[in-house]
Amino acid sequence: MNRQRILLLSAVHPATDPRILYKIAPSLAMHYEVFCALPNAHPDQQESNIAFINLPCFRQLLSRLLFCHPVMLWKCLRIRPNLVHIFVPELIPAAFLFKWLGAKIIYEVQENLYKKFSIKQFNNGLLFRSIFRLFDHLARKSFFCVFTEDAYLDEYDNLAFPHAIIHNYASIPFINEYGVRRFAANDKPEFFYAGVISMERCFDVLVTALSKLKSRYPDFKMHLFGSVRFQPDEAASLPGYAEIRPNLIFYGYTDQKTLLSYAKNALAGIALLKPVADYPDSYTTKLFDYMALKLPVVASDFPLYRRVVEQSECGFCISPYDAGILYQKLLWLIENPEKSAVMGRNGRKAVEMHYNWKQEEAVLLSFYQTILEHSGES
Repeated sequence: MNRQRILLLSAVHPATDPRILYKIAPSLAMHYEVFCALPNAHPDQQESNIAFINLPCFRQLLSRLLFCHPVMLWKCLRIRPNLVHIFVPELIPAAFLFKWLGAKIIYEVQENLYKKFSIKQFNNGLLFRSIFRLFDHLARKSFFCVFTEDAYLDEYDNLAFPHAIIHNYASIPFINEYGVRRFAANDKPEFFYAGVISMERCFDVLVTALSKLKSRYPDFKMHLFGSVRFQPDEAASLPGYAEIRPNLIFYGYTDQKTLLSYAKNALAGIALLKPVADYPDSYTTKLFDYMALKLPVVASDFPLYRRVVEQSECGFCISPYDAGILYQKLLWLIENPEKSAVMGRNGRKAVEMHYNWKQEEAVLLSFYQTILEHSGES
């Protein structure tokens, strides 16, 4: 019996995007024939029962529209998928073409761009905003939708088709395979951060706190994984940056299979964001990975985060502007290893009970089944 064909499609996400590659695609591949079209994907990439389609990679939206999208259509239309799952709004026009050819469409909303435009550095012109609003509202009336956060429904409250909320919780089997935690000696403490590195995500506050920590623990290490969204001179102007620069290790964007191994000696995972754009309404996805790794977390004091961190007793929620409090919490975690370990175990237990991909996978598969059995237009 021929399995139905699913096309997972993004012109922006990297070929090792953890949500697409390590969660959604493997979950679907157990039941469907899955094709994954991503920038810089390798056709010989080894993931079970998933076929990869390489797309050109461009940072600027206009370049993607001119050079990536035509290649994407040429490579993907011939697949004749039963369902196309798009992960960025710029693909909405292409999705209408797939729909015209008979495919069902899922439009996944991973950020509230209506709030996010205020801090975006690229593709943020008035023309882009206007075009986004037009096609986003067309998609609401024409496609099925997936949301990664409950709060996004406050904006998307006029949907014509069924929707699902599928959180980006931690995959416990994946964490178990690639992220075995050990414990560092207290005289050389290590800390861990994964995600975009920017001032909006408290890099300036982190630098100030770590410069204070260096007087007590001069050999600490701060592992920083993710793309950097500021200029070198902007970082160099931060008080204390020059003193701690040898302690900061920047890895750039890194496959999650690789970066998790660097958490093995860490004492805490940092999940601080300032209350800008859609951050107070959205989980930083690494929060749940830290918890699954048994890392105590230091997170922003947003009500959304407090409900997870404080109820689970797995770390601290602090002001994202207060470097002094951050320093105190890091110092406490270094000097109270037994209590820190309890926090780590509490976080892992909370993930096993509530914040795991297995339960989200069930929602995903049920939603797909509903869509593919849906007899109306989509």
